[in-house]
Amino acid sequence: MFKTLAFYIALVAVGAGVGFKYYLEAVPDLPELDYQRWWGDGQKPQKDDESIRPFKVTFNDSMIDDLKQRLIKRRPFRQSLEGTQSLYGMNTLYLEKIIKYWLEEYNFKERADRLNRFPHFKTRIQGLDIHYMHVKPEAKDKKVLPLLMLHGWPSSSKEFDIVIPMLTKPVEGYDFVFEVIAADLPGFGFSQGTNKRGLSPLQIAIIMRNLMKRVGFKQYYIQAGDWGSQVATHMTTVFPNDILGFHTNMPLSSRPISDVKFFLGSFFPSLFMEQKYISRIYPLKKFFDYVVRESGYLHLQATKPDSVGVALTDSPAGLAAYTLEKIAVCSNRDQLDTPHGGLENIALDDLLDTVTILWANDCIVTSMRIYMEAFASDDVFVVHNIPTPVPTAAIKFKYEVVYQPDWILRDKFLNLVRSTTLDFGGHFAALHTPKDLADDVFAAVNDIIKFHKNASSNNSNPTK
Repeated sequence: MFKTLAFYIALVAVGAGVGFKYYLEAVPDLPELDYQRWWGDGQKPQKDDESIRPFKVTFNDSMIDDLKQRLIKRRPFRQSLEGTQSLYGMNTLYLEKIIKYWLEEYNFKERADRLNRFPHFKTRIQGLDIHYMHVKPEAKDKKVLPLLMLHGWPSSSKEFDIVIPMLTKPVEGYDFVFEVIAADLPGFGFSQGTNKRGLSPLQIAIIMRNLMKRVGFKQYYIQAGDWGSQVATHMTTVFPNDILGFHTNMPLSSRPISDVKFFLGSFFPSLFMEQKYISRIYPLKKFFDYVVRESGYLHLQATKPDSVGVALTDSPAGLAAYTLEKIAVCSNRDQLDTPHGGLENIALDDLLDTVTILWANDCIVTSMRIYMEAFASDDVFVVHNIPTPVPTAAIKFKYEVVYQPDWILRDKFLNLVRSTTLDFGGHFAALHTPKDLADDVFAAVNDIIKFHKNASSNNSNPTK
């Protein structure tokens, strides 16, 4: 009797395990999406403006004067606690140095002119004016490949101004060069935000695809990080025939099976990943301590972005402290024992470009809302659970926000053709380590081209 009972219990356990595995690996259907959903003010007009208009970055005098007056008249900062450095957040003594530089040495006009060395444009997509830089290469006897570049929070297309010249110039050993379209996500940088609910990364993916069609590209490559990588991942899932290849410096699989693998991998991590990279996610206690310590802003922006947005919209000093502290820790989270907390990994002018663009365009609130929209959308979670066949390359810098080994990434990216793991660098790779990023983009696209050739050869020869 007991043997029979044990047999049935074992049978039920095996069946439950098989069913659970099937549930985890099941691929849902793509949800119904409106590919022309209107995000502009009011109702959609019968005929929309489809023109592409030249645009020039300007930091006008009235904005600069107002900014400086607010900085001068700010209340004194509460001094950081003795010995805490950056452990409690932005070190206020260090912030004083940044504010002083912003007031006295940061050259607003020269920084705008620096951005204007690239051609800038705006065009209306689904009711929103979308800003982008479009940089064509000067190259002879080279194939020109279109590359869409997408940033994250709290950034803009400015994040790519150092790396763009590296991608649009020929590199020895490669027979191609890139034509770069670096876009501002809606509500970021110089792109218009919406007054309607629901503009999630999935919906932004549709806008970016429609932008590329407007610019004239049916197929193209994408390079992206942070929220831009989430947008791009959705593009590879919903529009796989449009995307020739995807290069990301924040590779992430958000499928349920990936979460289970992440947990199970903690018991025997050496079976699934190289020993030298285990410490990036295991032991789990260390990982969760880091997540709890650094994700408070994420929870705030994913639940009540408008509340903190009021303070940040009114105070440039507060805006600088809030955004630069997050840039710092994402550049090197092991530098909390320094006054800069990681900020000195990126040039101060580049950091202040980001804050100035946020302030000048009053877009801190519209940019933060992407967090809430991402977590509020059921469609986003469905699309995350659909694998993509688009050939993908991943570069993993040491201080990226989240690290996933390849055996997890392949849950989402079925054709992971290249994976590079580095012992340096951080989240804002285009500003922090631009040459390493550019070099990997060239190498990755070369591998992706080979992948397409092999796939084409195998399809033409069924016996292989």
